[in-house]
Amino acid sequence: MDVERVLLAAPRGFCAGVEMAIKALAWMVRMFDPPVYCYHEIVHNRLVVDRFRDLGVVFVDDIADVPPGAPLMLSAHGSAPEVVEAARAHGGVVVDAVCPLVTKVHHEVKVRSGKGYSIIYVGHEGHDEAVGTMAVAPDAIHLVESEDDVADLPHSGQPVALLAQTTLSQHDWAGVLDAARERFPELWMPGRSDLCFATTNRQDALTEIARRADAVVVIGSVNSSNTVALEKVARTVGCPRVLRINGPDELPEDLAGVVGVTAGASAPEELVRAVIDRLAPRHGVEEVALTHEEEYFPPPRELRDLLSPESLADDRDIQASDVLDALGSVAEGRA
Repeated sequence: MDVERVLLAAPRGFCAGVEMAIKALAWMVRMFDPPVYCYHEIVHNRLVVDRFRDLGVVFVDDIADVPPGAPLMLSAHGSAPEVVEAARAHGGVVVDAVCPLVTKVHHEVKVRSGKGYSIIYVGHEGHDEAVGTMAVAPDAIHLVESEDDVADLPHSGQPVALLAQTTLSQHDWAGVLDAARERFPELWMPGRSDLCFATTNRQDALTEIARRADAVVVIGSVNSSNTVALEKVARTVGCPRVLRINGPDELPEDLAGVVGVTAGASAPEELVRAVIDRLAPRHGVEEVALTHEEEYFPPPRELRDLLSPESLADDRDIQASDVLDALGSVAEGRA
């Protein structure tokens, strides 16, 4: 490689919801003997999931696979109401690590459907967040991914509401929004956008560096919606080369010039450090900071009920990446 400089996007990596979920599962690992169970991947990142799996966490896609009485965490993406009900009925400690921003959308679905609205939900079919959200009111909600999907929607005569998966690309969302407004002029939307502030901030920061880069590297897993959205953003800006990688071992040898680097909201900072080390820029790293995020989500209520206030007093100041690093050391010690 002959990389001259790295342009490092800020913000990048873990969002407030991921921070909360990872720290919560770390508490579960410390509090209970293995195995601890987790419904779906806690977040969509291979390194994070493998780190917890090495410590005895078992990830399941069906609550029926959790033994009665076993400790269980529900993932950050949100779960269908019947999944939450089944989890709480199985007799063990259940901690729901759903991101509060996803909970907001679930609430909007429940309220609008209760008022007789037909709901257009912009999201990715099969994504954990979309599956959980649509299950809140399955008879009232229609999933769309494109402007063409909006054109195919039936006219029911009901008032129409537009809601969205929190991790969408702003570009994708804007096109569907315009199409929905044109088709349904009386369209209802929440006063505050459903798009996650962290997703939007990461996309804006990437836009800033992608215009200056010969290539952009997006760190994150392929099943991470916000990571895929970042990849789309870089291409839309017109960056000549855009790569999505899981880690430094996937970097090609022919990268050269100025390389932009960012990370999806589920990707830990240790991957960012490893990628920059592998790129080895001759003239160093320039961090391009668009905004500073100070949002903080406290631990899930169920976890707060289990732990003393003193145990959680410093939670705001503890970074999930540091927790993940420490868990890695523990896992190595057990190996």
